[in-house]
Amino acid sequence: MNVQATLEKLSALRLSGMERSYRALMETRHPGSLTADELVALLVDAEWDDRQERKTARLMKTASFRSRANFTEVDFAAGRSLDKNEFLRLADCSWVMKGLTMIISGPTGSGKSFLAQALGTQACLLGHKTLYFNCGKLFPLLKLKRAEGGYQRQISRIARTAVLILDDFGLLALDTESRLSLLEIIEDRYDRAATIISTQIPVSKWFDIIGDPTLADAICDRIVPQALRINLTGKSMRAMKKAFPPPEP
Repeated sequence: MNVQATLEKLSALRLSGMERSYRALMETRHPGSLTADELVALLVDAEWDDRQERKTARLMKTASFRSRANFTEVDFAAGRSLDKNEFLRLADCSWVMKGLTMIISGPTGSGKSFLAQALGTQACLLGHKTLYFNCGKLFPLLKLKRAEGGYQRQISRIARTAVLILDDFGLLALDTESRLSLLEIIEDRYDRAATIISTQIPVSKWFDIIGDPTLADAICDRIVPQALRINLTGKSMRAMKKAFPPPEP
């Protein structure tokens, strides 16, 4: 058996997981110590894990999260009305499969963006394509795309995404172009794909932020009635971290 030739063929076939596993196996013990079934299972598992890791890395890069966040880092002891059991139930991402909308609301610094990105990270880990946008940057981007002729391509990209995160919604009032873009995005996703909206603006004031009563009614009717709600309370976590920094190692 020509081990080097086998490794070269695995590399040529782009079976990098199998290649690394087989190389490690040859360096640590002889394949003959395994049955044929065990050897095949070992190599297949290694390739599977490698591809899953690469897929997750691609999804995380495409998502363009603002910061790294995951479920293991969520603080449930901050006195901000975050129910641990209810939040952890979201880890299976069944809400993604159902195409649900989630509204995460709360005051400045309460951790809305972190929770939204933790949910997005979990979606990536389970293989769901995710996109993160700060609303203060998304709508100017869409205006630019409209001027450059790439608007429909960008809108279609958003529509095809399993999970869309709209962060900091409502900090700036929407103009005509922006509210029409928002309606198009929400309409494309309604009952088809999952959307997470984080905001410090109460839903009752969304009509004022959106501006046009008719469009506001159409947008809110597609978001609010069936949305999952996470309402955070308490002091700013950023302020608390500054006041009580973690001890130095």
